[in-house]
Amino acid sequence: MSERLAPGDTAPDFTLPDADGNPVSLADHRGRKVIVYFYPAALTPGCTKQACDFTDNLDVLASAGYDVIGVSPDKPEKLAKFREKESLKVTLVADPDKAVLTSYGAFGEKKLYGKTVTGVIRSTVIVDESGKVAHALYNVKATGHVAKLLKDLSI
Repeated sequence: MSERLAPGDTAPDFTLPDADGNPVSLADHRGRKVIVYFYPAALTPGCTKQACDFTDNLDVLASAGYDVIGVSPDKPEKLAKFREKESLKVTLVADPDKAVLTSYGAFGEKKLYGKTVTGVIRSTVIVDESGKVAHALYNVKATGHVAKLLKDLSI
């Protein structure tokens, strides 16, 4: 079971390939706030809704100083299909070995249809300009999550 992050923790740095195989590093975003969201699988209904919500609100988030990075265990090729099929503008990165998911506390035991399973825990971690965790939200809902974030962050 991975440790969950808490406000004030240093966000684990990472470099992961995006949908085109290009490296994306958290360190490249120093000086801006970053919403790092973790989702189970590209091209599934809940994850599609969430990614589309982030895409629809990307300009609002960017003008408030936030970058958005979506992390899943999918391979870059699947992320590219997901991006094209849904016209996503959000940066999607691949973590097939689940190391980053684990370091953020977004991989472990969860309840799914009443059963305990091991998998991706839908989570959002907001990292401040200096690389510290500002908010760590676990077991978030796919639908309505972005609207709640906008409200909670006063955007």
